[in-house]
Amino acid sequence: MSLIDKLQWRYATKKMDPAKVVPQDRVDHILEAIRLTASSSGLLPYEVLVITNKEIREKIKPIANGQSQIIDCSHLLVFAAWDNYTAERINDAFDMTEKIRNFTSEVGTAYRKMLLKVYPARDAEINFTHAAKQLYIGLGTALIAAAEEQVDSTPMEGFDPQALDALLNLKAKGLRSVVMLPLGYRQVDEDWLLSLKKVRRTKENFIRWIK
Repeated sequence: MSLIDKLQWRYATKKMDPAKVVPQDRVDHILEAIRLTASSSGLLPYEVLVITNKEIREKIKPIANGQSQIIDCSHLLVFAAWDNYTAERINDAFDMTEKIRNFTSEVGTAYRKMLLKVYPARDAEINFTHAAKQLYIGLGTALIAAAEEQVDSTPMEGFDPQALDALLNLKAKGLRSVVMLPLGYRQVDEDWLLSLKKVRRTKENFIRWIK
């Protein structure tokens, strides 16, 4: 199957088969794709929590409006953005870059100084919003990587982030939950959405060419 074929295959799975477990190598492939995705200034200002613990997921389900995928999926990914940009976080990212590349450049040093001047001085909510937008790049990559592996997934914003943050103790880690992504396999005989045709806007109404 081509990438387009696999994107035609994927859909927001409504009913997952709790008896089927996604192989670890496929989960690792999806997580590595997220780690390698694009990120502004290379900061990657979010973390991905992989939750397999059934008891924790039972507690998450009511927070997420009772959505069954929380329990029935194989692995539950929680994307959590940095709550703020701090000098420590920015310096850690640039220090790592210099260590891995084994050199320091004038351009990199100047760019680091610029970020240190601008980002920590901004309101924390503005910085969180920026980090959350970066997180969605990772979510998009995860959806494509899951489709590539023919693993079903369902992006979810329908949950109480403050309650989830409290349950997972994210505030202490300087994180705030933004979106969840259950990974698993569709339950063919019970998912009402599976038999319906994929609907998207036409190319003519979606893509505009400016020449």
